[in-house]
Amino acid sequence: MKVLVTGAAGFIGMHVCQRLLARGDEVVGIDNLNDYYEVALKEARLAQLTPQPNFRFVRLDIADRDGLAELFAKEKAQRVVHLAAQAGVRYSITNPQAYADSNLGGFLNILEACRHNPVAHLVYASSSSVYGGNEKMPFAEDDSVDRPVSLYAATKKANELMAHAYSHLYGIPATGLRFFTVYGPWGRPDMAYFSFARAILAGKSIEVFNHGQLRRDFTYIDDIVEGIIRVLDKPATPEAAAPHAAHRVFNIGNHEPVALLEFIETLEQALGREAIKAFKPMQPGDVLATFADTAQLQAWVGFSPKTSLKDGIGKFVTWYKGWAGA
Repeated sequence: MKVLVTGAAGFIGMHVCQRLLARGDEVVGIDNLNDYYEVALKEARLAQLTPQPNFRFVRLDIADRDGLAELFAKEKAQRVVHLAAQAGVRYSITNPQAYADSNLGGFLNILEACRHNPVAHLVYASSSSVYGGNEKMPFAEDDSVDRPVSLYAATKKANELMAHAYSHLYGIPATGLRFFTVYGPWGRPDMAYFSFARAILAGKSIEVFNHGQLRRDFTYIDDIVEGIIRVLDKPATPEAAAPHAAHRVFNIGNHEPVALLEFIETLEQALGREAIKAFKPMQPGDVLATFADTAQLQAWVGFSPKTSLKDGIGKFVTWYKGWAGA
């Protein structure tokens, strides 16, 4: 099977490509290698993929409508895993245009490319951020998600609506995955666990927002990839989803929220060093807690994440020390 993966040089994208290649699929990866965080890390991820004979990389921005259309027409991939996006809640507060260009315009380009070059299944990244100000826990897919607290969250909710419309109008089987705080080796430097590790090993302070009174449903990368692959292999059907639309949306989280201070303690133990904590107030766009109800994912593909935080953080720290030379 030929699979086109957008955001192939990204954290989740690299791991998905590796998994697809390991089972014998042909993978076409695209990425624009932007400088939202250090490009050297993206290039290092890409270097894990490029030596493999069934992998081909194309440097391309999904905002490039003509370039994307040409690539889809040439490659004729059977399935698409769309992970490219402008990430980050806080960055969306100061740089909203980047989210409009990539998460809205870019996603429309992906849908149009799938419309004119029909694919058997489009799996795309949504986010737990769509739950916004919801107070009911755990978050379930049927909950209202009409109160986003960041533009990033709003763009991800818009993606779900756009995918549903295209599925209804043009018969594109599509599945959105609401990721819950993904972490692990080769992760993103803008994520707390990565920046905390870097600061702790350098003897610098870490910023602990809302004075540590936050909870997150941390989900290990291997579990995320397993969920993506299982969903990719089981396209949505109109009978299983909303009438006249082969479109589904699933939570993919560990179903076990962890207090931020407990998370920091786990990281300290793995690093063998204590953090210097600078307690800060709540940041705009943040939410107090995330907690995934994964019953629908379990029912659909027989899987829900289960890696413990201790095991996952241990694997991240082992990788990080090697990568950073710490």
